[in-house]
Order: sequence, then C-alpha cells, then structure tokens
Amino acid sequence: MSTKKEFAVRVKIVVGLLLAAVLALSGCAASGSTTQSGAGSGASAVSLKFTGEDIDGAAYDGEQLAGKPAVLWFWAPWCPTCRAQISGVETLAKKYAGQVNVVGVGGLADATDILDFAREVDGPTNLIDVEGEIWRHFNVTAQSTYVVLDSDGVVVNEGYLDDGALADLVAELVG
Repeated sequence: MSTKKEFAVRVKIVVGLLLAAVLALSGCAASGSTTQSGAGSGASAVSLKFTGEDIDGAAYDGEQLAGKPAVLWFWAPWCPTCRAQISGVETLAKKYAGQVNVVGVGGLADATDILDFAREVDGPTNLIDVEGEIWRHFNVTAQSTYVVLDSDGVVVNEGYLDDGALADLVAELVG
C-alpha cells in the first residue's frame, strides 16, 4: 500500500515540476512584471539611436520616434498572448495616428513567420528583428512586452500591459 502512495506522490511531484518548466519556458507573459518610471521620477530618456527594417523592407530610423509618445510592442509570432493583443494594438494605432508612434517589433522567430504575423496587424509600423538587436537595445527579454515612452523619450512603463491599462496610459500621455 505504501508503494502506491509513494508512487502517487512522485507522480504529483513530476507533474508539478513539468508544469512549472512548461510555464517558465513558454515565455508568453499572460501577466507579468511591469515597471513604471517616468519624467517625474528623474528618469532619463532612452537612446533612440537604433535602426531596423519594416515589413516592406524599408529602413527604419528609431530617431523618428522623437517628439511624440511611443508604444513599442515586442512580440513573437508563436505567442498566443501577442496574438490576443492584435486588436488592442490596432485600435490604439488607429485612434492615435499622428499623435503617438505605435511600433511592433517582431522577434524570436524567422523572418517568414514574423512577416506572416505582422501582415495580420493593421495600424502600427511593424519591424522585423530576427537578430534581436532592437530587443537588446531596449533590454527586452520576453514577449509580450510593451515599452512606452513619453514625448521626451523617457520610459514611463515597460513590461506586460492589458489592453485597458495600455489605452489608459496612452490617453494620459496624449493629454
């Protein structure tokens, strides 16, 4: 009888460890840490000196983000959370067109998968970052991550945000 109980305990431990490993390795942050800073905190502006390529193959200069609030959305095409965020990002980009720079940065996959996903997203500028250069520039290590900048280029939020929290933050930045 004790052998069956020991076996059951071991199975529960193994299942628990496997579940923890799957969650840790999935990297898809359905909820995650968010860091808020901002101009009032004495934070300094991030460097906008980066370049990339959009989905049409055109060069993208990060310095064009200067002077307006910006939302950088770091996503991966295989991420279910990222896929669920498409509608919110599209709405945000359309609502604040000309007032806020909304830029998707696709990574953690090959160019074909990034392009296929990006073509489903209408509104933001989408960049291809197969090598992760832009992700590293902003110290992003997981998807889905937002980096929200005020018009001075100061990071006011970074991390996961749900659609409502992101919309509220952008509305506050626009005034």
